[in-house]
Amino acid sequence: MNVKIMVAAHKKYVMPSDMGLYLPIQVGAARTDQRFGFQTDNSGINISNKNANYNELTAQYWAWKNLKDTDAVGLFHYRRYLTSRVLPTHSLNKVLTKAEVLQALTEAPIILPKKRNYIIETNENHYRHAHPVEPLKVLSQIIAAEYGSYDSAFHNVLQRHSAHMFNMFIMKSNLFDEYSSWLFSVLGRVEESIDISQYSVFEQRVFGFLSELLLDTWIETKKYRYKEFPILMVEKEHLVKKGLEMIKRKALGDKGEYFKNS
Repeated sequence: MNVKIMVAAHKKYVMPSDMGLYLPIQVGAARTDQRFGFQTDNSGINISNKNANYNELTAQYWAWKNLKDTDAVGLFHYRRYLTSRVLPTHSLNKVLTKAEVLQALTEAPIILPKKRNYIIETNENHYRHAHPVEPLKVLSQIIAAEYGSYDSAFHNVLQRHSAHMFNMFIMKSNLFDEYSSWLFSVLGRVEESIDISQYSVFEQRVFGFLSELLLDTWIETKKYRYKEFPILMVEKEHLVKKGLEMIKRKALGDKGEYFKNS
């Protein structure tokens, strides 16, 4: 099988050694003259100029429109990969190998990171406490009105306390094409319906944030099987700092108006 896993990066960074499997891709290349020797996301059919709003999804879009003759396609991040190791590791030598990917794809057509758990809040509450709420409301309205077969799954995902986050996956190519077609259709409709001009630079990454809720929505609706692997962080996470930030967000309440005025 020909498997390509995009590794989205916005700067020069060390990459896995298996360049037959992993393909580093510079995201937002249309917005800068800097080049790092990676594949860029501004060749062929692309939305590279929207990277500030779509995050790593510009790499997914590039792969969807330009990668040919693949049997499976994936998307990881320059600091975040999947591993078969159970014990914590930060070594790039422990990322999934081609053999491990191929074996997993015989068991399920989709490979995902283990779910992230929000023990004290639902996925919806987590989003509301972290981001302006208007895009989420508009997304819910658009799914109900235009993508009705996904509406039940979408609201199930919102009310859960865990989700497959970070826009990370490996999929057989037919499913990758199906998912990308649906995802960018939905996000395109949201983009047409909201004004993010007053959002902070961070919050203008809104379509990347929304898409984290759509992967599980699509999988649940389609009832596709998947296999999970632990996340490998190349850099250590500041868990205490993240926990304090989450408590601060909850104390401030719904962040919709807060971010618009910041």
